[in-house]
Amino acid sequence: MTTRKQEKVARVVKEAVSDAIAHRLSDPRIEGFVSVTRVEMSPDLRNAYAYISIFGKDEVSQNKTFTALTHAKSRIQSMVAGSLQRKFCPVLHICRDEKFKKTLDILNLIDKAVSGLEEKEPEEDLNNEEI
Repeated sequence: MTTRKQEKVARVVKEAVSDAIAHRLSDPRIEGFVSVTRVEMSPDLRNAYAYISIFGKDEVSQNKTFTALTHAKSRIQSMVAGSLQRKFCPVLHICRDEKFKKTLDILNLIDKAVSGLEEKEPEEDLNNEEI
């Protein structure tokens, strides 16, 4: 269970990481749409886990973007430290968030199943009318 303090620090860290990625990093390897989906704080506020979704052309460009972000982790962490008014800055851990991608895959499967059922229903209706 997260405390209010954890939620508040997580919100500030999320905004700082998002701002750093969008406006302060100029790495040419960062391509596509990069989104910080959530930040989880450890109970002692010493570690911050930033979950990032990357939408790019293909898997190779997404991997390049993630590699660039992990290499820029110390720079991003220094920007987070500048935005936090705390005695210490949490150690930043950058993780890929695959939840959104899995959700899109599941929605696509549901759409395919529904369209398969819709294609089947007219055939069944025609068979029922003939009887």
